[in-house]
Amino acid sequence: MKAFVKTKYGGPEVLQLEEVELPTLKDDHLLVKVYATAANPADWHLLRGKPFFARFTSGLFKPKEKIPGADFAGIVVAKGSSLTSFEVGDHVVGGTLLGGAFAEFISVPASICARFSKEISFEQMASLPIAGLTAFQALLTHGKRKQGETVLINGAAGGVGHFAVQIAKAYGAIVTGVCSGRNADFVKSLGADKVIPYDTENIHLHNGKYDLVLDVNGNLTHEDFNRMGRRGVLIGFTTMKHMFSTLFRKAFSKFPLIQFTVTVNTADLQTLATMVEEGKIKPQIEKIFSSSEIPEAIGYIEAMRTRGKVVMKWLDDLIG
Repeated sequence: MKAFVKTKYGGPEVLQLEEVELPTLKDDHLLVKVYATAANPADWHLLRGKPFFARFTSGLFKPKEKIPGADFAGIVVAKGSSLTSFEVGDHVVGGTLLGGAFAEFISVPASICARFSKEISFEQMASLPIAGLTAFQALLTHGKRKQGETVLINGAAGGVGHFAVQIAKAYGAIVTGVCSGRNADFVKSLGADKVIPYDTENIHLHNGKYDLVLDVNGNLTHEDFNRMGRRGVLIGFTTMKHMFSTLFRKAFSKFPLIQFTVTVNTADLQTLATMVEEGKIKPQIEKIFSSSEIPEAIGYIEAMRTRGKVVMKWLDDLIG
């Protein structure tokens, strides 16, 4: 099969399209033919080996996992002998923090996959796993959002943020989104009740009060959380210094601030897939690249100005 591989750390240019062996199918795994995959900020962080301390798990001098990529949507072509919950021919969506999705085929545990209707496109579903699950778990698992509560989402136009706005509204929240002025109408179209353009209003001086503050951008200080929220969830971060400063202050504060790593599981992913099928949330795709342009797609999102998601589609003329 063909796959993009990395043998050293660096920018998108280190990714090379190569012929590699088909992944091994284990008893509890699905072998999925990938029709679409998506780009996430974690992809370029891992590609560059930054922050440096992450290399202690991903490989100190060179990457342990040669094939990057987390999000995928495709069709099951084989299943492990112990599986009864999936069938060959099922359309499935999944996400893996171990990489492997930038390939023609991927072998993954069934526990990180969910079925979806054949009426929904592979491109839409491929955009869902990591960003959608991060938003879902930030709001419901860790944010403990309740019906009718007010939620502030800082970074409401990006991959995670645009899902967070829609999920929060679907679960009955009153949503205020923070984004650039050029994305204000986009965030309103997602269902936000109010938008704060950060280029005309300084969010660090904003005096609104919210039941829950979600920081996707990762530029809110601990003082910002404490001033604006009754509880908070920190998702992203702008610099390591900023993250450590915020978490250090959290350690000496009673303010309920959560920082977490997304967990990919069938139950949450199936909930999100069903919400897409029912029209409760809609993945917003800014641009679709061909699979041969995966390096260009990674470079595109590294600019950090993406509205919604960036998806890459495997083409039959490339994979043969």
